[in-house]
Amino acid sequence: MLKKKNSISKGAPSGFVVSLLLHAGAFVVAGLLVVFSVTKKEEKKFVPPTPVERPKMKLKKPQVKVKKNAKPKSSSRIVTKVNKAKMPDIQLPELGGMGEGFGGGAGVGFELSPDIEGLSMLGSTKSIGSDLEGTFYDFSRTRTGSSSGADVITWREDFRRFLLADWNVKTLAKYYRLPQKLYATSLVFPPAPSSIAPSAFGDRDASGAFWLVHYKGQIVHREGIRFRFWANADENLIIRVNGKIVIAVSWVNVESGEVTYSSNVIAGLWETSDAMQSRRFFMGNNRAVVGDWITLEPGIPQDIEIAIGDNGGQACFMVAVEEEGVEYPKTYQGGPLLPAFKTAEISRDMQDLIMKNLVADEISLTNGPVFNDYASSTPEAKKNEQTEPVVDESVPEMIPREPTSRLRSWMLTDTRSFEAEFINVLGFDAVFRNSSGKTVKLPLANLSEADRNYIELSRPPKLNIDFTKINRQKTFAMEHASTSTDIRVPETRVRYGVRLRQTSAGDYNHELKVEFFAIGQERLGQKYILLDRRQTSFTPTKDNNRTHEFISDREVVLENFMVENEPRGETYSGYLVVVTDERGEVIAVEASTDRLIKNLENLKKLKPGNYMDKQCIRVYPTQPPRTRY
Repeated sequence: MLKKKNSISKGAPSGFVVSLLLHAGAFVVAGLLVVFSVTKKEEKKFVPPTPVERPKMKLKKPQVKVKKNAKPKSSSRIVTKVNKAKMPDIQLPELGGMGEGFGGGAGVGFELSPDIEGLSMLGSTKSIGSDLEGTFYDFSRTRTGSSSGADVITWREDFRRFLLADWNVKTLAKYYRLPQKLYATSLVFPPAPSSIAPSAFGDRDASGAFWLVHYKGQIVHREGIRFRFWANADENLIIRVNGKIVIAVSWVNVESGEVTYSSNVIAGLWETSDAMQSRRFFMGNNRAVVGDWITLEPGIPQDIEIAIGDNGGQACFMVAVEEEGVEYPKTYQGGPLLPAFKTAEISRDMQDLIMKNLVADEISLTNGPVFNDYASSTPEAKKNEQTEPVVDESVPEMIPREPTSRLRSWMLTDTRSFEAEFINVLGFDAVFRNSSGKTVKLPLANLSEADRNYIELSRPPKLNIDFTKINRQKTFAMEHASTSTDIRVPETRVRYGVRLRQTSAGDYNHELKVEFFAIGQERLGQKYILLDRRQTSFTPTKDNNRTHEFISDREVVLENFMVENEPRGETYSGYLVVVTDERGEVIAVEASTDRLIKNLENLKKLKPGNYMDKQCIRVYPTQPPRTRY
């Protein structure tokens, strides 16, 4: 029994140990399996991209350019509101501040409104579709720009060679061709300096001699028409339709009833079809020639080419239209008052350019047929309606006055508000008067930002304003001029500007807008001209020494020449400078005459090149008197 027990006791512990080891191993394995599984599940929770992409979506929202788009729109609305709503209620400063100004060097000027600088009697730099494209050839220079040595004889010979070669521009290849094109809808060039032609095509420094302009395009009439051209030229003008010359005109010397041609350019190319009417009536500086009858079928276009040219001195090119079956008013000479040839209605700006050198009742600028496919002939020809506007003597004078006193609601930084009239600023305090008449002082820092801004704008700086002019005399020399009258007359070229300086103490951290008007006057008449109009802006700061100087990029040409012993051109007459704050209220004005201040609203309706009367209302220029008949 004892041996048996002993055998059992020895075996029990070993089996127990084995059992424990087996169970322990099972638990370890099970534990490892559980931990691995849980770890794997936990990794899945952090791997999904959704939580990571959501922040990215939020980051994309600021990338939408809301502020950049919204800011300009807001700014443009403010400018429009200021110019239209505030300026009519213009309040001028005290007379003591009229001569004071400010300045800033960082401002950049810009053109306020479009002017007629790209427009001339020979066309516009912009096409409207129904015009004739003009190309300028300078016979005095080679194709590379050097002097060609041309004179009157070679110019006429090569002009004629071009016509005889079926108007082939390759015959002109050796001469300089200006890159600028002009687009003409009419051709009415009353007697004026020949140099206007190269200047119009972009060469402002050319001598103005020995040139040719070649126009090409189409004419069409919606209803059909039978007509003929009347034309005058100094020196040569030729028109052909569908390859056939219908009129050719050269300058002639008319003395004692005899006609002597001074040019052989058109000899034998075309003969007038109406000798009875040709060379009877003056149109410009010579008698008009009558062309062949032309028939346009309804809506069917026909090619047209016009060649004009001059050898220097004075030039003139005028083309009118006589429509078959139409009776026209009589001119002072007893001939018909014919309408100008045109492929579009002649604009008011173009009428001004023409009329300042056009004798009245020689040609009509407003009546007659229009040669394009969306206009028809005018059944009844009428005289130009060039009446001057009625002057409104009831225009109120803009008298300088003190700012009107009024109560205003003010907000404090702690959101409390009160009602009072702003009086002044003393040091760091604002002085108010309440409704009961009691004076109250409050620190400026206690007012809301909007109210502090209002007070700053209510106390604009005192300014010194100087209107400036930069004059440049331009003279010309023509190497091959045959007489002194062929030399281009000198020109005065001027750039206008303004210089401003703050004379009062203290900072004014707000933008100021400065607009100036340069005024001229006719040499022939008593009417005025808006020579230039520009606007600039700046903020007076320590960085720019509270000064500002701006010079216009437009160089104004003050012409001074004679036609038939009558003066033409213009002279400088005066100026007006207006300074406004960001609310659009005028804080300073400087002018050469109170008349301009009084009529500021009328002046603001004009653009450079417009003519006006003393009330700054737009008018037509003074037309020259008759001198030849």
